[in-house]
Amino acid sequence: MRRFWITALATFGIDQLSKLAVVHGLDLMNRHEIDVLPPYLNLRMAWNYGVNFGLLSHGSDLARWGLIVLALAISAWVVWWMRRERGNTWAELSGGLLVGGALGNVIDRIAYGAVADFLNMSCCGIENPYAFNVADIAIFAGALGLVMFAKGSATDGKPKRKAR
Repeated sequence: MRRFWITALATFGIDQLSKLAVVHGLDLMNRHEIDVLPPYLNLRMAWNYGVNFGLLSHGSDLARWGLIVLALAISAWVVWWMRRERGNTWAELSGGLLVGGALGNVIDRIAYGAVADFLNMSCCGIENPYAFNVADIAIFAGALGLVMFAKGSATDGKPKRKAR
């Protein structure tokens, strides 16, 4: 579990520091966009009131607090799951990424009322209209890692008894 908590804390810290640096330090809130390596990497300020790609983004307080509760519930479930995956290094790292990213976005929803997204990447003549943040990357990578590396067995890795 130590790996899990260190990964979650590091992910949370990197996410929050990147948001402070870009949104406030570079004043992206007022500048709205900064081309870094166009079109491959741009900073575009976007406030996400919903989930991925702005789904469920009607901006109500009920939706905001509902998404906060949902993220906290999923995080608690992943913590419980990781307690069962002890010794599974990759699963613990993946779970830490997911929980650290989820909590980073929860803090945004509490502090700003929305998630601060600012990374935008396009390539090859296709313009990507969406922005994301470090927490989003961690959540995606963590979820993918859990699918790939977690045992997911309800028997804690013990073989099932054969019915006779």
